[in-house]
Amino acid sequence: MKWVTREYVHVDRTACPWLIKRFIDPKAEFIFVPTEKIEEVAKKEKAILYDAPGVELGHHGDKCSFDAIIEKYEIADPAVLELAKIVRAADTDRSDLAAEAGGLDAVMTGISIVAKNDHEAIEKARPVYDALYDFCRLRLFREEFKVDLEKMDRRQRREFLRKKLAK
Repeated sequence: MKWVTREYVHVDRTACPWLIKRFIDPKAEFIFVPTEKIEEVAKKEKAILYDAPGVELGHHGDKCSFDAIIEKYEIADPAVLELAKIVRAADTDRSDLAAEAGGLDAVMTGISIVAKNDHEAIEKARPVYDALYDFCRLRLFREEFKVDLEKMDRRQRREFLRKKLAK
């Protein structure tokens, strides 16, 4: 599948390619164009529009494009839903929704400004989203196994959580 969005990626437009490649289509291709060319390019390339004004997979209310893709493709992974809170907070200037929002915004600003193009930016962003996804998985495991973890020393907790993350 081909996907098209606005050029000069930042939080939502680096998070969405990660989500799409990881949970929808590992062979997805991304096209980044000026806003005024999005519909023309989408028709020509038979591409799916995302994170652009007025599109289905765009911002709606207080939700961002990452949320729209999760809903459309029925992604129910609890860690992805946790990650969505961070992405939404960073992308919509709602840092009150997730403490990690400011850090994600700063990292994506740095990546997007030094990358030679949008394709390089999404590649550089991929390990950041991988790490945040694992962080969200870890947070959920800590909640789920809180009682067991309280009985362990630091080394035991670390090994226990590493095994959970490896599954």
